[in-house]
Amino acid sequence: MLTDTLADTLTRIRNGQRVGHKSVRVRSSKMIESVLAVLKSEGFIGGYDKVPSRNGSFEEFEVSLRYLADGGPAIGDAVRISKPGRRVYSKSGELPKVHRGLGIAIISTSQGVLPDRLARKQQIGGEVIAYIS
Repeated sequence: MLTDTLADTLTRIRNGQRVGHKSVRVRSSKMIESVLAVLKSEGFIGGYDKVPSRNGSFEEFEVSLRYLADGGPAIGDAVRISKPGRRVYSKSGELPKVHRGLGIAIISTSQGVLPDRLARKQQIGGEVIAYIS
């Protein structure tokens, strides 16, 4: 049984890109959908669609992976920061810059799941979910 489906999602996306898959399937949840929306808006994935699982017992997301012009993966690294056993929170003034602003931190705020730049602009802090670079 998976206890951290978001970490599993990031791992599936990272591994899928490393081996050159066009898409990967991940479990469906509201939090995962919010994170995928941020990844799509920031250009790290091509898109995602909700589809029934292969055995039809639950729904999954089919994530279209994006690659750079040279064929390399759009996501160099995806690291889960706040975990079920150890939550990590940050105030708006202390939000981290990933790779000096070249990557993003995904933040869960009272306004929803946002990239770090938008959370900093709106001056709201929250739970630091992951770093994407």
